[in-house]
Amino acid sequence: MTQSNIASAASLSSTGSQSPGATRPGRLSLWVMLSGTFLVVLDFFIVNVALPSMQRELQASAGTLQLVVAGYGLATAAGLITGGRLGDLFGRRRMFMLGLLLFTLASAACGMAPNAELLVAARVLQGLAGALLQPQVLAMIGLAYTGEDRARAFAAYGLTLGLGATLGQLVGGLLIHADLAGLAWRSCFLINVPIGLLALMLAPRVIPPLANNGNSRLDLVGMLLVAAGSAAVVLPLVEGREQGWPLWSWLCLAAALPLLAAFAYQQRRLAVRGGTPLVAPVMLANARFGMGLLTTLAFYVGNASLYFVLALYLQQGLALDPLSSGIVFTSLAAGFFATSMAGARLARRFGGKPPIALGALVLAAGHALQFVNVAVWPGHSHVVAWMVPLLLVQGAGLGMVMAPLVSTVLAGLPPQHAGVASGVISMVQQASNALGVALIGILFYGRLGHAPDAGAYASAFGVALLYLTVSALLVAALHRRGSRQA
Repeated sequence: MTQSNIASAASLSSTGSQSPGATRPGRLSLWVMLSGTFLVVLDFFIVNVALPSMQRELQASAGTLQLVVAGYGLATAAGLITGGRLGDLFGRRRMFMLGLLLFTLASAACGMAPNAELLVAARVLQGLAGALLQPQVLAMIGLAYTGEDRARAFAAYGLTLGLGATLGQLVGGLLIHADLAGLAWRSCFLINVPIGLLALMLAPRVIPPLANNGNSRLDLVGMLLVAAGSAAVVLPLVEGREQGWPLWSWLCLAAALPLLAAFAYQQRRLAVRGGTPLVAPVMLANARFGMGLLTTLAFYVGNASLYFVLALYLQQGLALDPLSSGIVFTSLAAGFFATSMAGARLARRFGGKPPIALGALVLAAGHALQFVNVAVWPGHSHVVAWMVPLLLVQGAGLGMVMAPLVSTVLAGLPPQHAGVASGVISMVQQASNALGVALIGILFYGRLGHAPDAGAYASAFGVALLYLTVSALLVAALHRRGSRQA
């Protein structure tokens, strides 16, 4: 949920302007806008380090833990494009504030959830609120700023995304370790409440009213079809294994393909009638863009899933506390930032094109070496000493792929489609994150068994690393194939 949004806003804002009479926004305006983005991204990743604590307190099953992560991502994916359309219809600032209010309330519900089922429901509401909030930030930056101010604002936006994603584990570990008022993991959600309320108080004072496009239309049928199809894939993959693959899980999987086929048909029909579909069929007819979407899917099914299994292995397999686990994650963040910030220099070094395939191979090598590390030192303290530098390699590979991936995918499309295409890519990213957590959960928990010890956790993490290695190699292969189509 990163660079595609920047590309989308840049494209959409190229023809945008401030409302007549609007005052020039200052630095505080940008901080308030970015506070919403930071919360949405942070809450996707901060939860990983809190999963073991949640499981112990709420007596949650493994499938429920997966839904805490996947439910948030799936809800965000289903609502992103519709959230943008709502901003067009009713005003960006108004929808930003409504999304922020709903996100703050959902965060409070997560923090006070008395059981795992209500926690999952609150996380889904959080994801839907984030889908309403997030597109407004991009559009507001594009409309409110011009020239160098706009470039700096987008740079700040990208930095906010990176900070939220990579520091989420450390922030979560610090909050759980501090155990403020005995709240433990609940503080990871409740910390959003004062931040959200402060931003809500400031928003109408510092964010100028911005022009909106009343010609946009909502595609509610398309949204419901893609949400139902995605849920029909992810839900049985999360819950089916734990329940012994009952009949309902197979029926859901069988229904997924017809639902997604109905979505594709409905989108084509809507486009023919002159409507505004979620996914414009003309974009999918572009072979390079289609290959780019497959590459995006292959990368993101190995993104959130890495954070998910690594947090479980560190805390439950190696018995690290949440703070120590969060500190280990900072090595991954350091590698990510190093290659992300060096992206332009790397592109120049490789003939002007970002070395995405090379980055995927670096990532695959990091996963494979981490597999060897876990196999050699199963459950031993030495595994962490070797894990830290290898996480630096994995983070470097992530940064080499993630930062330039979306702009590369968009390069094959006419400029007039870039805005809508970026929304489609954001949707694929979030849906792939949810699917990846579901798939890796089947492998991880399937190998873990019912009476896990340190060796079982090492074995389960090793299987997950093999899955992640295959995912990274697939990214390299798909990107090279897509490059040949350019």
